[in-house]
Amino acid sequence: MYRSDHFEEIRPEVLRDLIRRHPLATLVTLGANGLEANHIPLYLSSVTEGALDVLQGHVARANPVWRDMLPNTEALAIFHGLQSYISPSWYETKAETGKVVPTWNYAVVHAYGPLQVKDDPEWVREQMVALTRQEESGFAVPWSVADAPQEFTGRGIDASPPALRLPTIRA
Repeated sequence: MYRSDHFEEIRPEVLRDLIRRHPLATLVTLGANGLEANHIPLYLSSVTEGALDVLQGHVARANPVWRDMLPNTEALAIFHGLQSYISPSWYETKAETGKVVPTWNYAVVHAYGPLQVKDDPEWVREQMVALTRQEESGFAVPWSVADAPQEFTGRGIDASPPALRLPTIRA
């Protein structure tokens, strides 16, 4: 992706914040049939000093992404933040020189890394609990995975693994 140095953001805490606020990623993988894009909420796991960031998510077993990806190939997760069209009419220089053009203002994070598949219902459950806790934290009475009957959530988790793990973020 082309980035003007003027607008590039490299502070890890700012990139992590965008991922946490906008967790629905466009996950791009390379498989036998070419590029594949899936929209998957990814959870940024807790980061410890000096450790690599880890993105975690899961897909329906029927989704071929977990079977079709080429081994030892990087995946790309794109997190889209706020965006807006910028009209040339908003620039003071329009009246002064007329030398203005429209543009687009946006915030995105591109995270790259090898994709790992974990076909483990308990691991998927832990990831779902963490993502749900993050997303429900703003509600006065947050919902929890534990609020649903275990036989219901367990059945869904057993049917919907595997989980996908993107272990590094390189923005």
